[in-house]
Amino acid sequence: RNCRGNPNCLVGIGEHVWLGEIDENSFHNIDDPNCERRKKNAFVGLTNLGATCYVNTFLQMWFLNLELRQALYLCPSTCSEYVAGEGIPKDKDYEPQTICEHLQYLFALLQNSKRRYIDPSGFVKALGLDTGQQQDAQEFSKLFMSLLEDTLSKQKNPDVRNIVQKQFCGEYAYVTVCNQCGRESKLVSKFYELELNIQGHKQLTDCITEFLKEEKLEGDNRYFCETCQSKQNATRKIRLLSLPCTLNLQLMRFVFDRQTGHKKKLNTYIGFSELLDMEPFMEQKNGVYVYELSAVLIHRGVSAYSGHYIAHVKDPQTGEWYKFNDEDIEKMEGKKLQLGIEEDLAEPSKSQTRKPKCGKGTHCSRNAYMLVYRLQTREKSLTIEVPAFLQELVERDNCKFEEWCNEMAEMRKQSVARGKIKHEEVKELYKRLPAEAPYDFISLEWLQKWLDESTPPKPIDNTACLCSHGKLHPDKISIMKRISEYVADFFYRRYGGGPRLNRLKNQLNEDYKTVTNLLKITVKGNDGFWVGKASLRSWRQLALEQLNEQDEDTEHSNGKMNGNAQNKDESNEEKREEEEELNFNEDIVCPHGDLCISENERRVVSKEAWEKLKQYFPKAPEFPNNKECCSQCKILEREGEENEALHKMMASEQKTSLQNLFHDKCRPCLGSWPQETDELYIVSQFFVEEWRKFVRRPTRCSPVSSVGNSALLCPHGGLMFTYASMTKEDSKLIALIWPSEWERIQKLFVVDHVIKITRTQAAGADPESALYGSEPQLCPECREGLLCQQQRDLREYTQATIYIHKVVDNKKVMKDAAPELNVSSSEAEEEREENKPEGEQDPDFNQIMHAFSVAPFDQNLSIDGKILSDDTATLGSLGVIPESVILLKADEPIADYAAMDDVMQVCMPEEGFKGTGLLGH
Repeated sequence: RNCRGNPNCLVGIGEHVWLGEIDENSFHNIDDPNCERRKKNAFVGLTNLGATCYVNTFLQMWFLNLELRQALYLCPSTCSEYVAGEGIPKDKDYEPQTICEHLQYLFALLQNSKRRYIDPSGFVKALGLDTGQQQDAQEFSKLFMSLLEDTLSKQKNPDVRNIVQKQFCGEYAYVTVCNQCGRESKLVSKFYELELNIQGHKQLTDCITEFLKEEKLEGDNRYFCETCQSKQNATRKIRLLSLPCTLNLQLMRFVFDRQTGHKKKLNTYIGFSELLDMEPFMEQKNGVYVYELSAVLIHRGVSAYSGHYIAHVKDPQTGEWYKFNDEDIEKMEGKKLQLGIEEDLAEPSKSQTRKPKCGKGTHCSRNAYMLVYRLQTREKSLTIEVPAFLQELVERDNCKFEEWCNEMAEMRKQSVARGKIKHEEVKELYKRLPAEAPYDFISLEWLQKWLDESTPPKPIDNTACLCSHGKLHPDKISIMKRISEYVADFFYRRYGGGPRLNRLKNQLNEDYKTVTNLLKITVKGNDGFWVGKASLRSWRQLALEQLNEQDEDTEHSNGKMNGNAQNKDESNEEKREEEEELNFNEDIVCPHGDLCISENERRVVSKEAWEKLKQYFPKAPEFPNNKECCSQCKILEREGEENEALHKMMASEQKTSLQNLFHDKCRPCLGSWPQETDELYIVSQFFVEEWRKFVRRPTRCSPVSSVGNSALLCPHGGLMFTYASMTKEDSKLIALIWPSEWERIQKLFVVDHVIKITRTQAAGADPESALYGSEPQLCPECREGLLCQQQRDLREYTQATIYIHKVVDNKKVMKDAAPELNVSSSEAEEEREENKPEGEQDPDFNQIMHAFSVAPFDQNLSIDGKILSDDTATLGSLGVIPESVILLKADEPIADYAAMDDVMQVCMPEEGFKGTGLLGH
C-alpha cells in the first residue's frame, strides 16, 4: 500500500500494472474490425441516421419481398457507362440518379455486402427526409409506394411497370343500396393497404369486420337515388373484390386527439394469427384467400412523436423469423415469431390492460402498427441474382471495406507496439523514480494518471499544492511525491506543465526575496540603473517562463513592491496583456530604441539589484541613472503639448461663442416658435454631438471642422423633412440654431449647405395661421421614398417580439407570462435559411396552443380588425410589425369528439413530409 503521509513512498500508485507481463489487448482501444464483418448466412443491417428507424424497417421488409427485388433489378440504369457495358470508371464514384437506382444499389448491398450494416444516407437524402425528425411510418409507406409506382410506370418492361400493382394493389367497392327501390350503386376503388380501426377491438378479424360493416344512411344523411329521383333511406358498405399477393394491414394506432391538437398512440392489445383466411370477407368465394404472416412492424414507446421502430420479418426462402433493429439483426429460435420482449418495453400505466393469452399460431401485441400477410402458395421460392453492374459496385464497396479492416488491424498493431515501448519505458523510469538529490516534487494524482494507460496524461499541474508564497504548502505533502530530477526532466520535456517545484525554483524564490529587499533601499547620486515599473512587477514571472515554467501564482507576480500597494488602475486586463508581450525592461524603451521620457513608467534601482536581475535577463536593455532621455521623443512631446494647448483654447472659445448650441434648453423649438424671429437655421444632430465631445474633452477628441448638412438633403439637393415631421419623429435628427449663433457657426466651421426654416405671418393675424417654408424646399419624391423605406424596415426583421391577447366575450385577457413569439418576417426564403441559427425552427403559432390551450384549428387571429388567415403570407405583408399585438379569439370546442373524428382527419392533414421528394410526384 501507499504511505500517503510519506512523499518518498512510491509503492501502490498504479505501478503493479506495468511490473509484470501484460495482455497486448490492453494497449489499444480499437475494436476488432472483424466485428463489423457480416456473419455467414446473416442479413445486413442499416444505419440509423438519427431518427430514420422507420425508414429502415420498411427497407428491410421490401428487400425481403423477392418479387419486388427482382423487378427492381430489371430496371435499366441511367448511367451510360453501365448501359454500354463499359464497366465502372475507377476514378468515378457511383451516384444513383433516381429512386429506383437508389433502391437497386441498397438492395444489392443488403444482398451481397461483406459489411455487418450499410449506410442508407444516399437514399434518405434523395427523398429529402429530415434525419433528425421522427415521422409517421404509415404515411411514409403510403407516400413511398405511390412514388415508386409512379416512377416505375414509365418502364417498358411490364414485369417492372406493374410490380407495385401486382404485389400490393387490391380492389374494393363502395356499394350503396336504396331501401325504397333496391337500386345498387357501386364505386370501385383501388387500395394498397387496409386501414383498420383498433379502438374497442381485441382481434384482427373484428377490425376487418368493422371495416366492412354496413352503414345506414337516414335522416339528414339520406342518399339521393337516381331511380327514385329523391332522397331515400339507404345502406352503404365496402365489398372486397380482389386482394393482392401482399396484404398490408395498417392498424390505426396513431389517432388525432382534439383536446391537445396532436396525435396520440393507442396502446391496446390486438390479437392476430399466423394464418389469415380472407374468404369470409370476400364478395366472390371461389378464390384462394389464405394468407400467412410475413412481417410485423413494431413501434416501441407510448408517444406518437417519439419511440423506436423495428421490424419482425420472415425470410421467404427459409421460413425463419428475424428481428431487424437498425444495425442489429437477431435470428429467432425455432422459426417462430417472438414478440414478448417488445411488449415489455412500453411504459406502464394504471389503465393498462393485461396481455391476453395467445393460443398456438396466434400472437397479440400492443405495439404492432402494421401487419403484412403473403398469399399462401406452393410455388418454390425465387433465386435472385444481382445484375452484373450492381455486383461490380458491391465488390468495389467490399474492397473499400477490406482496406478499412486492414487499416484498423494495422492501427491495432501499431498501438500494441507503442504500448510495449511504453511498458519498457515505465518499468525503466519507475526504477529511477526514487530521489535523493537533486529532486522535484510532483502531484501524486498526475503520477497515478501517468501509470493509468486508459487516460493519457495531461500537462503537469502543481498549482493546487502551492502556498501564498509560491512554494510547496506543508499541509499538501500528502498529495505530493518526491521524484528524481532525471525522471522529472523526462516528464516536463514529454508532457509540459508546471510550476516545477525543484532546486531552480527555490533559488528563484530566494533571489526574489533579495531583490524585494534591495528595492527598498534609496539610491543616492547617479548610481543605479533605470528599470521599468511594469518589468519589476512581473520579473519573477518572466524568469519562470525563461526556465520553461508557467507560474500561475498571480498574487505573487502582482504583489506589493517596494512597500507600496499595487495601483488598481495598473492591474486591469489590458495593461497585463501589454506587459506580457514585452521582454524584461523593454517597457521603458521608446519607439526610437532609446530611454523613454516618461519618468512615471520607470524607477532607479541599486547596482546590486540590477546585477541580480541581469543574472536572469542578460539581454535586457541597460540604462544607467545618468542616461539622457530620447531627444526625438522630447521634440514630439513638446509638439503634442502645443497641440493640446491649442485645442483647449479652441474648445474654450467655441463653447463661449456657442453657449446656446452647447445647452439643449437654450435652443429654439419648432413646436413653440419663438416670437422674436421669423427664421431659424438647421444643422444635423450628429454635428452637435461630435462638437460637444470635442468641447468637453479637447485633449482626447479631434476638433470639428465642418457642419456636414448634406446628410439632411436628398441627392437632388432638396430637404428630406417636413415642418411637421421635424416637430415630432425627426426632431432627434436635427438641431435648431438662432440666427445670431448661425453667423458665428459660419465663421468657425466650413458650411457645405445652408438650411433655413422661415415663418410668414400677416400683421395682427392669429399665430396659428402662420405659414412655414424651407430653403432648400422639400423634395416630395425623396421624402416619399424615405417613408416607404422606413415602412419596409418595419416589416423586414429577423427577430422581434409579437404579443398575443386572448379575447373572451369581446374583452382582452392577458395570460400570465403571455407568449412572446420571436419570429422572422419578410425576408426571402433563402436568406432566412442562411441567417437562421442552427437548430432553430420557423415561427409556429402552435406556441399559442401551449400558452392558451387553444388548438390551431380553433384559433381566430386578427390584427387591427384584419383576419390573419393566409398561412403562406409573411408577417410583414400582414402588417405584423415588431411589438404588434395580435388578438386571439377561440372557437368553442365541440363536445362530441367521437362524432368529429372523420372531420378532424380532413381538417388536420399530416404534413410531416411536406417539402420532401415523397410529394414531388
